[in-house]
Amino acid sequence: MASAPFEDAAGRIAELGRFAHGRGWVLGTSGNFSAVVSREPLRLAITASGADKGRLGRAEVLEIDGEGRTVSGDGRPSAETSLHLAVVRARGAGAVLHTHSPWSTLLSDAHAGAGGLAIEGYEMLKGLEGVSTHQHREWLPVIENSQDWAAGAAAVEVMLKERPEAHGFLIRRHGLYTWGRHLDEAARHLEVLEFLLEVVGRSGEKGEGRWRA
Repeated sequence: MASAPFEDAAGRIAELGRFAHGRGWVLGTSGNFSAVVSREPLRLAITASGADKGRLGRAEVLEIDGEGRTVSGDGRPSAETSLHLAVVRARGAGAVLHTHSPWSTLLSDAHAGAGGLAIEGYEMLKGLEGVSTHQHREWLPVIENSQDWAAGAAAVEVMLKERPEAHGFLIRRHGLYTWGRHLDEAARHLEVLEFLLEVVGRSGEKGEGRWRA
């Protein structure tokens, strides 16, 4: 039987998935969301592979262990489960969110050559945990996409430890990853970063070099 913490997390993840779909950040079956429901042993609630986020319900959220194996629920965990586990381990995150929005996809490609995207000078940056001024410079690393994240997750975990100040990262031509100590914080970071990515994309004035849509 699924635990009460899992059932609660599954319901909140489903609600968040439908919200993100409504904003155009996870159209079709794109994107994946997770939340830690237990640390000892490690257990995550995570969206099932192929789930339509616009119709996401509790049944499309699985419980997995620290090795990415399904503990309860039907279906397969997201193909990027190992990335979620890497973020949880590297950052102690309580929730990890991944979107495929148009702006995160476009900017991840436009700034891949620089290794990342710098965002600075915007009041909205103060919505990120630990940031108290618009003068903050947020660096979003860009990593190459992969069809084998089980093998590639270790390098992502190293990158996250080398960039302890980052609140997210981009996968080239793929989208945004962000996280938080809990789902509420992760959801706030998602809204803030998606807003900033759209502003940067529309203005073409920030980051490493100038880019126009």
